[in-house]
Amino acid sequence: MSFGLSNKKPKIRFCIILNINTKSLNLWQNKALLGNMKKKIVLIGPTYPYRGGNALFMTHLYSALKDAYDIHFINYKVLYPSLLFPGTTQYDESEEHFEKVPSVRLINSMNPFSWLKTARHINSLSPDLVVFDWWQPYFGPCHYGISTMLTKELKNKVLFITENVISHEARWIDKILTNLGLSNAQKFLALSKKVVEDIQPIAKERPVFRSELPVYGWYSVNDTLDLGKEKETLGFKATDTVLLFFGYVRQYKGLDILIDAFAELVKSNPDFKLLVAGEFYDKPDAYFKQIKELGIEDKVKVVNQFIPNEGVAKYFSLSEVVVLPYRSATQSGILNIAYGYHKPVVITNVGGLSEFVDVDATGVIVPEATKEAIIKGVNRYFELKPSVDFAKNIEKRVEENSFGKIVNVFEDILNS
Repeated sequence: MSFGLSNKKPKIRFCIILNINTKSLNLWQNKALLGNMKKKIVLIGPTYPYRGGNALFMTHLYSALKDAYDIHFINYKVLYPSLLFPGTTQYDESEEHFEKVPSVRLINSMNPFSWLKTARHINSLSPDLVVFDWWQPYFGPCHYGISTMLTKELKNKVLFITENVISHEARWIDKILTNLGLSNAQKFLALSKKVVEDIQPIAKERPVFRSELPVYGWYSVNDTLDLGKEKETLGFKATDTVLLFFGYVRQYKGLDILIDAFAELVKSNPDFKLLVAGEFYDKPDAYFKQIKELGIEDKVKVVNQFIPNEGVAKYFSLSEVVVLPYRSATQSGILNIAYGYHKPVVITNVGGLSEFVDVDATGVIVPEATKEAIIKGVNRYFELKPSVDFAKNIEKRVEENSFGKIVNVFEDILNS
């Protein structure tokens, strides 16, 4: 009898030990899973189907962060009212896209009820960080409304990415709307040193982090493109040297200055041609009149339309140098597209633009937005060209672009 009892005890002990080990294992597994759970980030901004630099930046940001974090993208249902939008359409009708971000289109920038719906959606997600993309004072009431209606806990997790602080063509109301829109920000991410300086009076003691725009090198490149023939389709000769002004046209971008400068440049080099490719947000009549009065109609080609993604390569590939004669700037997506094609630039030393150009290595910086300065800058580039490997220098600059470290920046933001 005692022998039988002694046989049962080890079995009982074994079962108990096994159960304890199983529970311990499950506990360790749960802890490991919790430790490996991705932090949740809500991104609020434009992406596809919208076009433009802001949508492109936010798309790249999503792509850079999506593997490291659980990203929820809240897009606009209505971005700008049609009356306030100067272009032909707000939507990207390109056939080629970097990435079509999965997003929830909730926000009507004019409708407070949509702001409430958006805030409720964010609250239900309980994210670790709420990120607003800020570039235009018009969105002040909208961003203020959404951020105000967040839970108390989430209000302490609000980050504003400031592409610009005040718009380039600021009015008296813009400062009021900007202060309103950014008032609930707990942290800021600036995309240039200039914006860091601009945001300090608003940020005060709140932390400001720093990154920069990505280099937009994803546009398709057709290696079989016959650049000579492409020039001829624009009315140029195959041997002409093309200066490129790219992107939408507004007064602050200084196209009128470039046209004046080009009229002088072409006198010393008749093979120079000026290519203007982008949609006019200003009335184009004044620019066409200027070109006609200067007698350079046969030297200038204007493509007055938004260039779809699949068409970008042609304009940069056939151009020698990209000229950005801006009167004001914080940073420029056009510069980063140029770098994506390893094209040198001539830029004005305004705002934060010069931060992204290595002097006489990736481009030429001129001191001001004047005809005389642009003439000197373009001539300087052609003087340097025989001895400077601009493409190689740009390639190195692209490798050092700080946007590649954006995941680390967000880790710092989340831990701050």
